[in-house]
Amino acid sequence: MYSEYSLAGNSVVSRVVKFPLLSENPMEDYLQYIGGTVGIAALTGAAAATAIYMACSPTPISPPVDIDDQSCEIPNSGGARQSRLAPPGGFTSFLYEDAKTLYEMMQRGNKISGNGNCLGYKISKTEYAWASYKEVIERSSNVASGLVHIGMEPGQSSFIGIYSQNSVEWILTEQACYNQSTVIVPLYDTLGPHACTFIINQAEIKFVICDKEEKAKSLLEKSEDTPCLKHIIVVNGYSNETKQIAIEKGVQLNTLKEIEELGAQHPAEVMPPKPEDIATVCYTSGTTGDPKGVMLTHANIIIDACAVIEQLGEYAPNKDDVMMSFLPLAHMLERLCEVTVYINGGSLGFFGGDVRTLMDDLRALRPTIMPAVPRLLNRIYDKVIAGVNSSLLKKLIFKLAMRMKQSELEKLIIRNNSIWDRVVFKPVREGMGGRMRLLVCGSAPLAGNVLTFIRCALGCVVVEGYGQTECVAPCTLNIQGDYSVGHVGPPISCCHIKLVDVPEMEYYAKDKKGEICIKGLNVFKGYFKDEQKTKETIDSDGWLHTGDIGMWLPNGSLKIVDRRKHIFKLAQGEYIAPEKIENIYLSSQYVSQIFVHGESLQSCLVAVIVPDKEVLTSWCKEKGIEGSWEEICRNKAIKELILNDITRLGKKAGLKSFEQVKDIYVHSGMFTVDNGLLTPTLKTKRPDCRKCFMDVIESMYRLMG
Repeated sequence: MYSEYSLAGNSVVSRVVKFPLLSENPMEDYLQYIGGTVGIAALTGAAAATAIYMACSPTPISPPVDIDDQSCEIPNSGGARQSRLAPPGGFTSFLYEDAKTLYEMMQRGNKISGNGNCLGYKISKTEYAWASYKEVIERSSNVASGLVHIGMEPGQSSFIGIYSQNSVEWILTEQACYNQSTVIVPLYDTLGPHACTFIINQAEIKFVICDKEEKAKSLLEKSEDTPCLKHIIVVNGYSNETKQIAIEKGVQLNTLKEIEELGAQHPAEVMPPKPEDIATVCYTSGTTGDPKGVMLTHANIIIDACAVIEQLGEYAPNKDDVMMSFLPLAHMLERLCEVTVYINGGSLGFFGGDVRTLMDDLRALRPTIMPAVPRLLNRIYDKVIAGVNSSLLKKLIFKLAMRMKQSELEKLIIRNNSIWDRVVFKPVREGMGGRMRLLVCGSAPLAGNVLTFIRCALGCVVVEGYGQTECVAPCTLNIQGDYSVGHVGPPISCCHIKLVDVPEMEYYAKDKKGEICIKGLNVFKGYFKDEQKTKETIDSDGWLHTGDIGMWLPNGSLKIVDRRKHIFKLAQGEYIAPEKIENIYLSSQYVSQIFVHGESLQSCLVAVIVPDKEVLTSWCKEKGIEGSWEEICRNKAIKELILNDITRLGKKAGLKSFEQVKDIYVHSGMFTVDNGLLTPTLKTKRPDCRKCFMDVIESMYRLMG
């Protein structure tokens, strides 16, 4: 399957694995499969497929708990519920005595893997180079020693900034900090200069490690506003021009290689952290105001990872697994997933740096595990459905394949070797590397039809979770084998969850609905240097108030139904939660992004919609509508098409009349971080959207009288 050989020269990476090149265009292959002679054979061979299925006798998986009874209420707790895997009234803590900190985690990974592959990065279209666990530990120790040599003070008083995309060097820097018990502070790759300045000053960051010279220059340009910043370390080197600017600004500039070499020459004594020590201050990007620094301890992170591992059971990461890293390491979902890999000796490969070529990276790395976000999965689904809908035969074959695979899911059978997997879904699997066995989805709601499609097409365990930075990442997670959709599973075993009344929105705990509150070993210690916001978020009994509205389902799983924040009142006194409406409308194939708006002086809602370009372009071709993309977006027929479709979806989802938008503006440009309409975590910046589109909003209200 692969060949292994050593790299020549001065490379720090010791192993290169070369995989066979899979298809360049797996989605095109997919359409050929289901539309060509193979697809016809699949249709006519349904009886044979059934016979093969019976002969193979696939074995159902064994869920860790009863799918019909996934959590239980804790007596005398005010309705709080806990995982069936947790001790009665208590929490699951550490699973491994030799890994209670993120420093010990890497040591354990080395032992479990037998010094196996640890970190990899792409060096060509089909190749990944690898550094072993021992190499990562040694290099991070050298980086730590180098930082100490140039003035970093060991211990919890030092905060080190990491301003970089996901990379080997990101992890080396992180582990170097843990080597000396210092605290890492990720700076989002897409944060604006004001937010970076605020974070550097609040955390009094003296050292920042950057991956690119451009980021170093941006920090130097603002250095008058960040007097505490004294050292910038650049991974990929810098020019004489930048060096001169640093000298003029009084900032010391080094390359990471220089720091590593200094550390090798001047080794410092290791100062390992304790479980209760702060590991990271992870700043959350709010839609308004300055970001808040979430203080998470080593114990918070390790225990949350242990609870996830416990629930996943035999599907948890192991030493043979390879994970693709492409979600930002500045966010806790990605870091939590990586912890579950390292702690059990697995390998992690970084994407090439451009999400537009992610599919190429997947085919080269061939991962077995990947965290994903709805945006990626939606694009895969939309592309497949657009092709399927171009032919009645394709649609018929696809529906048959989906029906057969769904019937297996209902029997708790998860596999990728049925006739339907080989004939219909194989190109989708190969497009993601061909070896995926576990996919974790988070950060935003995933439509039920997309989740079911991904489960069927990949033939692997796909789980969806819910959580916040303030509780590390997941506090709930789907039970593997539970094929139902529309919920985020039960609490994981390190925390309890209860729902509290929100009377202004008519949600009451007695009806099993209310604001989601979390208490447990994964809940953060507070916001950095902000006691007031900490008290507003964590009550006197230790419950973290999330601002999200949930409801308990009969099987003990949690469903997210609303958002307490951003609610507003219409002129007639009705409360509106726009994010709930947006999530429903986003299930329309024609909608890529949406901003729903209402005002207390108006009696109805309006929306700004960014349509799905690929789907609409295809529809226009069928209808003979021509013109540029901007002209298409201004077309009245397009507006009517989208408005009718989202209204239909709103009715289907049970939206009341006043919750349905009455007019829309079709916008041709995407909401992005760069244009200020999205946060770095891709959430809509509602005040900015309102300001940006105020003219068209006022026009819509004016035309409606």
